[in-house]
Amino acid sequence: MDISGKPYKAFIERQEAIKKQYSRKQAEKQHSKGKLTAHERISLLFDNGTFEEIDSFVTPADQPVEFGKVERSYGDGVIVGHGKVNGRLVFSYAQDFTIMGGSLGIVHAKKIAKIQEMALKMGSPIIALIDSGGARIQEGVASLSGYAGIFHNIIHSSGIIPQISVIMGPAAGGAVYSPALTDFVFMVNHTSYMFVTGPNVVKEVLNEDVTSEGLGGAEVHARKSGVAHMIYDDEENTILALKKFLSYLPSNNVENPPVVADDGSISDINEKLRDIIPDDPNKAYDVKDVISQIVDRNSFFETSELFGASLVTGFARLRGKTLGVVANQPKVLAGVLDIDSSTKGARFIRFCDAFNIPILTLEDVPGFLPGVDQEHAGIIRHGAKMLFAYSEATVPKITVILRKAYGGAFIVMNSKNLGGDFSFAWPSAEIAVMGPDGAVAILYRKELAESKNPVELKKELVKKYRDKIANPFIADESGYIDEVIDPAMTRKKIISALNALNNKWVKVPARKHGNMPL
Repeated sequence: MDISGKPYKAFIERQEAIKKQYSRKQAEKQHSKGKLTAHERISLLFDNGTFEEIDSFVTPADQPVEFGKVERSYGDGVIVGHGKVNGRLVFSYAQDFTIMGGSLGIVHAKKIAKIQEMALKMGSPIIALIDSGGARIQEGVASLSGYAGIFHNIIHSSGIIPQISVIMGPAAGGAVYSPALTDFVFMVNHTSYMFVTGPNVVKEVLNEDVTSEGLGGAEVHARKSGVAHMIYDDEENTILALKKFLSYLPSNNVENPPVVADDGSISDINEKLRDIIPDDPNKAYDVKDVISQIVDRNSFFETSELFGASLVTGFARLRGKTLGVVANQPKVLAGVLDIDSSTKGARFIRFCDAFNIPILTLEDVPGFLPGVDQEHAGIIRHGAKMLFAYSEATVPKITVILRKAYGGAFIVMNSKNLGGDFSFAWPSAEIAVMGPDGAVAILYRKELAESKNPVELKKELVKKYRDKIANPFIADESGYIDEVIDPAMTRKKIISALNALNNKWVKVPARKHGNMPL
């Protein structure tokens, strides 16, 4: 059939009109800032030829002329639709900064809300590609109401479908709460930023000079605030990392995570693990070396690397199956739990639990970070988040105690009585109320004070404490852990435990929800 005839004239005219509104000049302006256009981002994210856009011809709401011109553009500054990423259905919206600065008006908001509702209905992840000047001032309360609807949908979908935000430009004012409510936030270094109040307001109210980058750039949110979980140097690498990240996650809360083919090239017995822990219990090592020797080759994808760095979190695979990893990091603050690492761990654990991802805990923790600052800032409350998250989680939970496991921190790190399913320990483990030095100083205060050679006496008593109280065989014989294992057998033991837990089912109490100490 010839589509150039009269019935198709209006159709063709509209197709041409929407092409014309995207000029080369606009694209070049984005590129000059180190940014891609919304269409280029969509093209990079989705498998070739699979993206289907919807509502591309909607137009902005009418506004009084005296409050500024509203461009009569198609799409109202946001592209929404669905397609395949790694062969799986994914929904997405990409704000278009070339159309009214990607500002959010009521029509723009309704498009986002529609795609959010479709993603929930279909049980598929939703990706937000954010590049927006914020609420459209001309539309007043209508734009604010639009944001409220978007926030409500994110909360309604939380724990049901994965929701990921990618900040690829500005996100300011109330707009920042959309990404903050989602599961994970990616940012692009030097071209993206988030803040509740911008540099001009900060200058006016507090008389402080600060740039957008210094106030809410990617590095700030990845290292200090913890709002951003992953940052990359350009948009291309950000989107590539996002696609890899999605490969670890199920599409929704009733599916298991995807499984990749296991080529069987990695032995389940690894003697290198016997040599990672230093003989000196006070000497640091990198727990990522342990992780890399346990999981499938090159499969570890770390999250929140720069925030709360005394705790390592991330996804990995064992024989092709997704696993969440939570590990104390001895090379940062000796692996202690502080406010940031506790909050980071709790959020990661809850995500894993929501999406049926088993949790492996690698423990080497001397305790909680002491000090006036931590106490006054609420280390008790924040540490309790980890307790709550681990205890509440019903997915398979396995712990391997590598070295130190002292005091309340031992309990927090998925101990058996907190609900851990399997708890193993290496022979290098030290499990006690506190470290040998502190314990001896308290228990033998009088003897040390009266000794002619307190240094030698303390050394002798510390050894005795390690042998008689802190060594893992005592915990093993008392049933507080399941087994002391050869480090070389760690991967084999974890795989066996996961197989045993394959059909784990826990009946949860009938309640609306618990009250996590937020």
